[in-house]
Amino acid sequence: MSRTLKLGAVLLGVGGPGQHHTWLNPEIPGDASVDVRWYIARAQQAEAAKFDLVFIVDSQFITPDSPNHYLNRLEPLTLLSAVAVHTSNIGLVGTLTTSYNEPFHIARRLASLDLISGGRAGWNVVATGDGGTAANFGLDEHYDYATRYGRALEHVRVAQGLWQSYEEDAFPRDKENGVFFDRTRQHELNHKGEHFSVAGPLNIQRSPQGQPVIFQAGDSEEGRDLGANIADAIFTHAQTIEQGQAFARDIRARAAALGRDPDQIIIFPGISPVIAATDEEARAKDEAIRGGKSFDRALAELGRPFGWHDFSQYDLDAPFPELGDLGERSFKTQAERIKKLARDNGFSLRQVVRHQLDAHRSPFVGSPLTVADEIQRWFEAGAFDGINLTVTVPSEFAVFTDEVLPILRERGVVRTDYEASTLRGNLGLPIPRNTHTLAREAVLV
Repeated sequence: MSRTLKLGAVLLGVGGPGQHHTWLNPEIPGDASVDVRWYIARAQQAEAAKFDLVFIVDSQFITPDSPNHYLNRLEPLTLLSAVAVHTSNIGLVGTLTTSYNEPFHIARRLASLDLISGGRAGWNVVATGDGGTAANFGLDEHYDYATRYGRALEHVRVAQGLWQSYEEDAFPRDKENGVFFDRTRQHELNHKGEHFSVAGPLNIQRSPQGQPVIFQAGDSEEGRDLGANIADAIFTHAQTIEQGQAFARDIRARAAALGRDPDQIIIFPGISPVIAATDEEARAKDEAIRGGKSFDRALAELGRPFGWHDFSQYDLDAPFPELGDLGERSFKTQAERIKKLARDNGFSLRQVVRHQLDAHRSPFVGSPLTVADEIQRWFEAGAFDGINLTVTVPSEFAVFTDEVLPILRERGVVRTDYEASTLRGNLGLPIPRNTHTLAREAVLV
């Protein structure tokens, strides 16, 4: 398969971080984030444009300052199972935490979605950063960083082992001879590790794509190591081509050091293009979007990497507060980056908030031709293999699908149609062979 740009759509209903007024748009129902019909319509819109996947973000802890979409949203796999029966080709990717789930639960639920969808399921693996989640699961304290990522690696390996429970020919379902099941094709896992003990087998057969596609997002050293270990694709962010290239090189080098094929990892940064008829109109539109963001909401959201620390208690124009190790058990890398920014530049709290607002400026602003040119430039420079497009307002998404994508398709950057019925097939990823089948074949040779 020739290399083509992969396409993902992040469905954010009434708006995620920094999208403080998105829900006011007349095209967005006030209950979009809990309206399955909205998600189905957006998934069908993305499928008509031949997107590879839709992606549902999730967390299990909120505060009153959480983004609107986070306050009231559907559970990913329940939602994606509903979307599955109204779509045919598009991949269905949901976030599930390894910190507050058991491997058997996740393996079974994802395998169910994979069968329901005919092999289109994907798992975005996260080691929960929101420290307050612990109290929702009966724990006094959130896991430390090393435990979170050690648990995540073992969790995924256990799930993958459970997905090997049945070989492809385990269920002959031979009514003439009365043979429903070949017991020699069922395999226990019997895993005993540092964090989990799981006997198995899983009580569901393999899907057409063998097992769900593994996605991962995390920019810390531990996060990058986890991605290099287990991910088929990695969700990330980059503000410049150079940042994207450096991230891709680093991940692929780590994967190669682990004996993996580095070309089998797809880098998928999120983007938020701002498109208008001309470059000038697009720049004005971008300024209006950024100018309309709420400083107070941004100040509150700044607290998330620090365990939702309340920054409103500080003088905005005093030096950025000394926070010690605050954020150590939350989004550690992001918290350290913010503290370093303030320290290196002598920023006040107000300046840090303003910088955070400006830092999210999209590199993809302009006419459809300008945006297409820039996406192609990043792609051909190796800064990404795919893009994950934030989707809220349907007409804005349509501008991208109807005006930008045709330019990229004409140039051969984006494929013209689906090439497979599974998510793995469309992403150009191999179907993992069942390890027990391989072992038996090796004995026969």
